Amino acid sequence: MGAGHLSVEYDPRPSAVREARAEVRRQLEGWGLADLGDLADVAELLVSELATNALLHSASRFRLTLSAAHGLLRCEVRDAGRRVPTVLDAGASESGRGMFLVDALARRWGCHQDASGKTVWFELGTCGSDDCGRRRS
Repeated sequence: MGAGHLSVEYDPRPSAVREARAEVRRQLEGWGLADLGDLADVAELLVSELATNALLHSASRFRLTLSAAHGLLRCEVRDAGRRVPTVLDAGASESGRGMFLVDALARRWGCHQDASGKTVWFELGTCGSDDCGRRRS
């Protein structure tokens, strides 16, 4: 229970975000992690934000990779874009809050680039306690 790996590639179309969210839920259920507090809901939300960014800013295929092991769920979205995500103030704007949410809800997150694009990733704790998925101070 609580261990696994999955990688799925999506075409750059609006339905890909919904499909990625559904895949996250399906995998977490299969790995026995869907009932750990709000883990599945948070993972779905944050993957949705990263997938949306991939579609908006790179307009390329993107790859979702999920891995769960050793008390952590790691979610990665890889695309062909070069634009590095930044955390914007949540403010009153209706857009630009995706990385604010990732920064607020993930234990940690980051981005790495190479010649073919970038991978944005985040981690959530899977231990099941109330503060397990949140960043420690």
